[in-house]
Amino acid sequence: MKVENKSNQTNPFLPEPARIVRAYHLTQDVKFFQVRLVDMEKALSFRYRPGQFAMISVLGAGEAPFSISSTPSRPGLLEFCIRKVGTVTNALFRLKENSLIGLRGPYGNGFPIEAMEGKDVLIVVGGLGAAPLRSVLLYCLDNRDQFRRVIVLYGSKRPAEMIFREEYFDLKKRSDLECHLAVDADDTGTWTENIGVVTTLFPKVKEVDPANTYALVCGPPVMYKFVIKELIKLNIPKHQILMTLERRMKCGVGKCGHCAIDYIYTCLDGPVFTYWDVLHMRELI
Repeated sequence: MKVENKSNQTNPFLPEPARIVRAYHLTQDVKFFQVRLVDMEKALSFRYRPGQFAMISVLGAGEAPFSISSTPSRPGLLEFCIRKVGTVTNALFRLKENSLIGLRGPYGNGFPIEAMEGKDVLIVVGGLGAAPLRSVLLYCLDNRDQFRRVIVLYGSKRPAEMIFREEYFDLKKRSDLECHLAVDADDTGTWTENIGVVTTLFPKVKEVDPANTYALVCGPPVMYKFVIKELIKLNIPKHQILMTLERRMKCGVGKCGHCAIDYIYTCLDGPVFTYWDVLHMRELI
């Protein structure tokens, strides 16, 4: 899949005007945004790879990087899952549908979709990690014949904090993939799935073909150490364990230096890294 960077070539910091088509809460502090570029031709021609991100700006508040949660197999609309944590996100949360924002991108390397075709895909999600991994999951489902097994393991702290929860319960009804869900604790008394951290779901994954499996991981920093340990037990090659790490990014184009670790720029060389990258650059996580 060829990816073209549609950002302005003369001034990479100049955003395109975009409109919020739809916005609603997924949890108390996480909101879902559907966005369309105002220029319809640009909206339909916007090309990106699952795992890439875009910069969103709000006039008077600034801008911040956000992973694209939609899939390039459904052009026209871009989707973002955003947690309210600072100035830009607070301003975004105050905007109504039909409001204008700025958007530039796409940026980053994204997932190696071509290499993953014909392979098993194991997606391990923790908390808000569902936002960037939703893009590659939807892409796999829209192009189901291009992949072998698709396995999803998703853990969150409590049922109310599981974003896209209804989407994942719908996935459990499908016969062409495996989906296992867990929460650390059930405070509702109605949870019917697993209780425990996401690594307690690994025993449910049977007969893994490690040489032909790509594992995709995203979640809170504390999760990576334990998830990677389970993936290593499955003998999945280190270069086929992929993580997406957007939390260090600032400008998105490698100019501010905020995301630099030695010679690595998260926004340019990532946000998707292999376990080999992390072994050599432990500061990444």
